[in-house]
Amino acid sequence: METQLFNNSHILSWLQYFSDHTQVDLEKVKILDITRKNKNLIPTVESNAAVLVFTEAGHKDIFYRMWEAGLGECTVWYNEGSDPSGPIKKDLLKDMINRGINASAGMLILNPTARSTYKIGMSNSNFSRGSIHYVGSEIRAVLLNKMHLAQGDTVCIISGESIAVESAIIAGEGTVIAVEYSQNDRRTMEENAHQFGLNNIAIIDHVDDETMKDLPVPSLTMLVASASMEREIECLLRLNPHMEFVIYTLDFPCAASLPALFEKYGIGETEVIQLSVSKLTGKNTFETEPAPWIISGKA
Repeated sequence: METQLFNNSHILSWLQYFSDHTQVDLEKVKILDITRKNKNLIPTVESNAAVLVFTEAGHKDIFYRMWEAGLGECTVWYNEGSDPSGPIKKDLLKDMINRGINASAGMLILNPTARSTYKIGMSNSNFSRGSIHYVGSEIRAVLLNKMHLAQGDTVCIISGESIAVESAIIAGEGTVIAVEYSQNDRRTMEENAHQFGLNNIAIIDHVDDETMKDLPVPSLTMLVASASMEREIECLLRLNPHMEFVIYTLDFPCAASLPALFEKYGIGETEVIQLSVSKLTGKNTFETEPAPWIISGKA
């Protein structure tokens, strides 16, 4: 059984401490223990008005990274020790960027501009510039809609970089396995994970039994069609015979062949759609973006 630095009695004592010293409504507090694996601090603070964060010592740049993500106006309530006792302090996060965490403790972060819901289909300008050509935000929104992600899902994303980032935010209690064949693309993926404060992304360079053996088993795979697609499907079905698939392609012959490929591997409930997005330009003409096919099914 996993040893927890903060158990239920510790959490209750910290809740009592902040209840005694602040006016925050505890009913609205989100509890986040980042000493546990794969917990995302920045997206949680962005989407909750009050977050009680439990952390161990050693996070030297924790406040700087939150400030860099645009959370400088948040208020942080904290004390100087490891126990919920003694004087309480309050500072704006932007005034704490040169501080680290020197003791395992709880801190209460209040975000006056928190969004309670996540906005699907982020602008491509939000992502790290690098070797990756990102899919349009409107198409990404439809792909995420077809994926039907839940908070605790484990998903595999093959060559779908921005989709992996948004999936990791939506499935904040789960894991995203991001497969990037190019070393430059893996580096950009790492930059995105750092930029968005995502700790629940595992980046690998290909799909086979060896690379997947120590990772949690995904329930869904989103992939960009490629020459290695059938081999990837075979491997993923060995891991999970009930895998769901969402496949993106700009190639019509590939899209036309996928229903037969799905049938070969016992993947049913096949759906094929095509998306077309046109945008008005500054010259009052419409510019049409590439129109992909999205093929989905469940084994």
